[in-house]
Amino acid sequence: MIEVWGRDNSVNVQKVLWCCAELDLAYRLIKAGGPFGRTNEPEYRALNPTGLIPTLVDDGVVHWESNAIVRYLARRYGAGTLWPDDPQNHARAESWMEWQTAVWLRLRPAFIGLIRTPEAERDSARIKSSVEATAGNMQLLESHLAKHDYIAGTAFSMGDIPIGATVSRWFKLDISRPPTPALTAWQQRLAQRRPFTDVVSSIPLS
Repeated sequence: MIEVWGRDNSVNVQKVLWCCAELDLAYRLIKAGGPFGRTNEPEYRALNPTGLIPTLVDDGVVHWESNAIVRYLARRYGAGTLWPDDPQNHARAESWMEWQTAVWLRLRPAFIGLIRTPEAERDSARIKSSVEATAGNMQLLESHLAKHDYIAGTAFSMGDIPIGATVSRWFKLDISRPPTPALTAWQQRLAQRRPFTDVVSSIPLS
């Protein structure tokens, strides 16, 4: 059985759990990171030298970095579905997955400030800058989704998973956001997928 090391309220772990659920893969979640610790222990560092989560172990092979794990699972178990066969659709999914990494770095200060920092200790200027930078990025995604039902084109694919998990957090934050009708409609389409609701949208921010 696949092992996933991490905690289910981590956006990066949620990507992996969502991908497993879409592919109907059985997995065991081993709690690690945050309050669960373990990531600095020799056993974990032997698997993942970065000490970050998630880490996936599948048939004795170890994978880390969340988007790389999603690609691995899609390629091995979802060829033709999560892993698009069409070269253009595949390239589109890959490009936007790379884009997601940069967007999360911009959103993360706002998330940490608003969700994991006591109100009296928050850096308002940093939060504001993070929200503004992310809003600009979301307009790029809005323009893309105004032309496509999903990240890679007409069908759900691996590209939707990292971005969908990140955008879910964006919508959950108690902030002002510019209107993004295409982005909102896409999130509503994702919400019709049980794996998304089970491991992403139903998990409280914390």
